[in-house]
Amino acid sequence: MASVTDSARTDEQDLALTWSGRWTLTHRILAVNVLTLVIFALSVLYLDSYRNRITAERLDRLTSETAIAAEAINRTSAAEREPLLSEIGVANGARLRLYARDGRRIADSFAIGEPAYRLRDPASEAWRKNVARALDRGFNALVGTRPPPDFVEPAEDRAAAWSELGAAGAKPVVTIRSAADLTPVFVGASLLADGSRLLVTKNDRNLTRTVRSQRATLAIALALATLLSILLSLFLARTIVRPLRRIALAAHRVRLGRAREVRVPRLPSRRDEIGTLARAVSDMSQSLRMRIDNIEAFAADVTHELKNPLASLRSAVDTLDKVEDPALKAQLTDVIRQDVNRLDRLIGDVGEAARTDAELARASFEEVDLGKLIEQLVGVWEQRRETGNVRIAFARPRKSSAVVMGEPNRLARAIDNIVDNAISFSPPGGLVEVAAIRLGDNILIRVDDEGPGVPGELREAIFNRFHSVRPETEHFGRHSGLGLAIARAIVEGHDGTIKVEDRDDAPSGARFTIVLPAADLT
Repeated sequence: MASVTDSARTDEQDLALTWSGRWTLTHRILAVNVLTLVIFALSVLYLDSYRNRITAERLDRLTSETAIAAEAINRTSAAEREPLLSEIGVANGARLRLYARDGRRIADSFAIGEPAYRLRDPASEAWRKNVARALDRGFNALVGTRPPPDFVEPAEDRAAAWSELGAAGAKPVVTIRSAADLTPVFVGASLLADGSRLLVTKNDRNLTRTVRSQRATLAIALALATLLSILLSLFLARTIVRPLRRIALAAHRVRLGRAREVRVPRLPSRRDEIGTLARAVSDMSQSLRMRIDNIEAFAADVTHELKNPLASLRSAVDTLDKVEDPALKAQLTDVIRQDVNRLDRLIGDVGEAARTDAELARASFEEVDLGKLIEQLVGVWEQRRETGNVRIAFARPRKSSAVVMGEPNRLARAIDNIVDNAISFSPPGGLVEVAAIRLGDNILIRVDDEGPGVPGELREAIFNRFHSVRPETEHFGRHSGLGLAIARAIVEGHDGTIKVEDRDDAPSGARFTIVLPAADLT
């Protein structure tokens, strides 16, 4: 037994939780499922905000650079403009073009000096660049960003080919376009003082590298979050699958019934659904064990109780054929009749005791007015039962003041058994008093008799099955010893209590008290 107990304790310690012991399974499942999604959503929002912020900074810078270049060109002569365009283009990493009023291109910094940037052909780049561009397109689709218009050098480079030049005024106009390799090309246009137009284009590959680098960092963070989610999923599996497996194994052992005592982990430290299930299964298995023990004890008691009248009946029957004396035959016949009556009473009460628990478990409770119910029972006793000269007095309560929720027939049987017991112990001419009153949230039923009372050491034992201490004057076989046991089972099935004590208002006698919860009639 010690090894079984130690094993059960080890199981409970192994399945117990520490910091998350009070989390419900719903909270854990949501935490695991939402964690990665939240981190992913935050990463996407951060990266989109970061890219937009950098893009806005680049546009502001291009606006300033275009305005400065236009001001510088306005201050130089026509002969000095071409060297100035080349110098500004190299300094800013941009391409500057001038267009006359009629739209002709009259100067180009790339034609004057070394190009400040070169647009790359995606077909000539490594496959990793294709993967990066695919991720760029996917990210744009995810955040709902419309791709900028393509940047394509016109076949005939005139001012009409650039929409920015058409919208340009004294204040520079800047836009963003996308090169073939998805790197941004910033375009700025400004109207010069002599009516010519300045076009500034800049392929900012650093912006793409910065955004992709930040995206790679976030991808690593997301991978770590995914790994954490996997670990949390394993933890979740541990908190659900393992205890369920242990509980299922214990339930399987209970079903096989090979072990006298099967310890189901109760997991007292867990306040989630698994802990509730563990304790429910543990309580269920203990209740089942108690029921099995009670059935075994009940079967043994029934066997023992049946043997006594059967032995007497067999002896009387065997002797009857050998006796010639009519008086002795009549006496044996009376013994046989009493044994048959005793067996009949015993079998009926055994069936009643066996059905009580099952019927209460399936019963639909209803409002029962105990005043009216007891009044009907008293009338039945006075009219149909042999009470000798024992009187029954019932102090009927006010109407609807003693109402409980219960099964009327079962409650009637419990009260009937108590009254029957009181009558059997009452002396000739004695009085059995029955009362039902409400005390707070309970209904109290009291049955007083004028008998010898119940000794203190037997006040609990008399409610056990087949325990019977009958008066000497009682007819043989009238009681089976199950009446009070049935009464207690019915009362406890209605969430009530029953007890016996000495009367405090009479020299002798027993007082049986039943307490039942009152019905809520509001």
